[in-house]
Amino acid sequence: MKRDWGGLVSKIASLSAVEILDSRGRPTVLASCRLADGSAASASVPSGASTGAAEALELRDGDKMRYGGLGCLQAVANINDEINRALAGRQFETQAALDQVLLDLDGTPNKARLGANAILGVSLAFCRAQAAQRDLQLYAHLAQLADASPRLPRPMINLFSGGAHGGGQVAIQDLQLVVPAADSIRRTLAIVSDVFRAAADLTADRYGARLLTADEGGLAPPFESSEAMLKTAVEAIERAGYQPGKEVALTLDVAASQFYSSAGYRLDGAFFTRETMIDTLEKCCADYPIISIEDGLQEADWTGWQQLAQRLPGRVMILGDDLLCTNPDRIKRAIDLKAADSLLLKVNQVGTLTEAVAALKLARGAGWRIVVSARSGETEDDWLADLAAGWAGDYIKVGSITQSERLAKYNRLLVLEAQDVL
Repeated sequence: MKRDWGGLVSKIASLSAVEILDSRGRPTVLASCRLADGSAASASVPSGASTGAAEALELRDGDKMRYGGLGCLQAVANINDEINRALAGRQFETQAALDQVLLDLDGTPNKARLGANAILGVSLAFCRAQAAQRDLQLYAHLAQLADASPRLPRPMINLFSGGAHGGGQVAIQDLQLVVPAADSIRRTLAIVSDVFRAAADLTADRYGARLLTADEGGLAPPFESSEAMLKTAVEAIERAGYQPGKEVALTLDVAASQFYSSAGYRLDGAFFTRETMIDTLEKCCADYPIISIEDGLQEADWTGWQQLAQRLPGRVMILGDDLLCTNPDRIKRAIDLKAADSLLLKVNQVGTLTEAVAALKLARGAGWRIVVSARSGETEDDWLADLAAGWAGDYIKVGSITQSERLAKYNRLLVLEAQDVL
């Protein structure tokens, strides 16, 4: 995939940013990069609700009189002022060179000084501008950054939400659908649409639930238990005319750290120990067509993750999000301990494209599967679809088939599929 650009460099003319709003109505950063040859691009930065302790730090203003303290004016100012002064007029041949300057400029281990939202915004905007300079589609340019052979990922699409994404009416954060029977993005979305409508009808009849959606577009009825969520998902698949497990499968984002305390895991009105939580997850995987468990245990319980992986060897994906935070050091530890076998890749968890590439390569080298993921706070920007395709993600996890910030990514995948270039 490497291409010799004959010494072509990208000289930054200017960097700028504005504060915009994400899909939850909270501020985020839109960064813009203009190169000396006139190539220019912008990119917006997502934000999570369920965040891991090891994530790079978003810079928030803390002014309670404005957006409840969540403003991003300081992060924007850091791009417009310090970062622009440091980078404008400088030449960069590679993304890695640009990102290293940003890391050195910040000088903290978690990007706390300039803000991961400011740093990632510049990293993404430069990447897009350089792709434009080289007359490449973004996915193709990203593939070259990662030495990857691009391909379309399989969507992992939200059906039901609870936890931090759905108001906590049920502890488990998300239940998603995967369509093994589909051979295209187009067919996948059509099948999921059928199941989503069936689920909406079921929950309206059973719970009197209106068609209201959670942060990532999933339905959020008042399930009485996690078991009820799983049963209703299977019923919806069958009502839509498909075979659970064969044509449509389930994945779970348990987000166990969100309902863990020193007393244990509070799930469905009861407290669970590590051992009983593992038992419960194993039983769920035996009783329902589940192919992936994300964050089944809390993020600091490395021993528990090892035990969960041993109990479900090869049967389901043991997918690390809060455990790993797209952090190469944590991924290396998980590989050594055999505590997971799949990476949920979120670029804003680590803060630059170059660091995310390092995480990707480390996981790929261990034979792991890659799930490229959006965040609960998203924008209409579609760069994630190009990243998932360019980096040959096995899956892309964006959210449901509602809400424009989710559909923007799916629609970009549909365009790439129609172009028949992957």
